[in-house]
Amino acid sequence: MLILAFIVGILLILTVLQDSFEAIVLPRRVSRKFRLSRFFYITLWSSWAMLGRKMRPGNRREYYLSYFGPLSLILLLVVWASVLVVGFALLQWGLGSQFSSPEKVVSFTTDLYLSGTTFITLGLGDVIPHAGPARFLVVLEAGTGFAFLALVIGYVPVIYQAFSRREINISLLDARAGSPSTAAEMLRRHCKANNTVELVAYLRDWEKWCAELLESHLSYPVLTYYRSQHERQSWLAALTTVLDVCALIMVVLDDVPIKPAKFIFAIARHTAVDLAQTYGTPPNMTTKRLSQADFAHLCSVLTENGIAVCDGPEVEQKLAELRGMYEPFVEALSKHLIMALPGWTPPADRVDDWETSAWDHFLESTPRTLDRAIRRE
Repeated sequence: MLILAFIVGILLILTVLQDSFEAIVLPRRVSRKFRLSRFFYITLWSSWAMLGRKMRPGNRREYYLSYFGPLSLILLLVVWASVLVVGFALLQWGLGSQFSSPEKVVSFTTDLYLSGTTFITLGLGDVIPHAGPARFLVVLEAGTGFAFLALVIGYVPVIYQAFSRREINISLLDARAGSPSTAAEMLRRHCKANNTVELVAYLRDWEKWCAELLESHLSYPVLTYYRSQHERQSWLAALTTVLDVCALIMVVLDDVPIKPAKFIFAIARHTAVDLAQTYGTPPNMTTKRLSQADFAHLCSVLTENGIAVCDGPEVEQKLAELRGMYEPFVEALSKHLIMALPGWTPPADRVDDWETSAWDHFLESTPRTLDRAIRRE
């Protein structure tokens, strides 16, 4: 029994150390089927999302789901530390609990107590190891606990820095593509006066954003569950909007350079596919985001705003082929993460987030001519 406990303790310690190293230090995707952190997130998110899906779409559900990312990160660190404490306690127990204790009867609880106080480097001194192997384990656990704490201190700021960089461009979409963002609105605001140069320059910024999103979210998958700070915005909606715009430029629009859109489409599609594969979400092949009537409405909206478009069955078919390259994956991510995807055209009663305020009832008499003028330009 003691030998079995010693072996189990070694396996627990090695599993946690390998998993934490791969999650914190090793910046690459690990293809092993079983990982402690992966199993942790699959199990916890399934329970968390089950309750979220029962809520009505709105601020309350978003507020509830926004807790998962930061809370799961803290819980994962606690799970790692707890498993390490149990693992070292099993090692001490497997060696025969070679220490002196105020308790008359030494049990496994005493091993847990010694392991816990040693791991967090508390060292009260009431339980003292008196044999060489037990002393070695105490020193080894204290060093492991100190190194683990140092890694955690460096890990958390990296997560929040990556989150902050991701959110900057998403916030810019409010004025550039509306709230929620749509491809038609982004094209309208940039191409209404045939100013396609600004649109291409803006999309090149999103090319870098997609590359950063791919690398950061593959290295630190917990970022996928971090939701945007503003209403009607998310990293998945922003990524989908960029893909929609590039698809329209490549097929539907007449006077916008196609080559830059192809490069941006490639990295954005790569991001969507890889992130969907990371979470094992199979592509949703039944997605129908743009029906024939919706396509006709999209073309009419663009034409009304002075944007030259190519329409017809062949154009619609080419657009459907491009959409089939990314829509099944973003739909799968949307279902898994409970994040709404944007439409192709803005709703009729759309109001941008920058135009609203919790203090609007105090500003009813304030003229909003400037707001409307900016939106028309």
